[in-house]
Amino acid sequence: MDKHIQDEARNSNMVKSPDDWTTGDEPMTGAQKSYLKTLSEEAGEPMDEKLTKAEASKKIDELQQKTGRGVKEGGGH
Repeated sequence: MDKHIQDEARNSNMVKSPDDWTTGDEPMTGAQKSYLKTLSEEAGEPMDEKLTKAEASKKIDELQQKTGRGVKEGGGH
């Protein structure tokens, strides 16, 4: 993928809120499920296996903040 296409992707779908995803109500992806399982274990929280893509994305963000995983130094992710 060339840099221009990567920049466009970064500035379009990747900045949409999970609430605005057209596929947000579909079941979470395998990758989300795997990462969410890891984060839930690290945070000592039970994992809800029935989350949608959008809900899983929000929960991942929440658990990343709680565990410090996936968060760049200086804050933010």
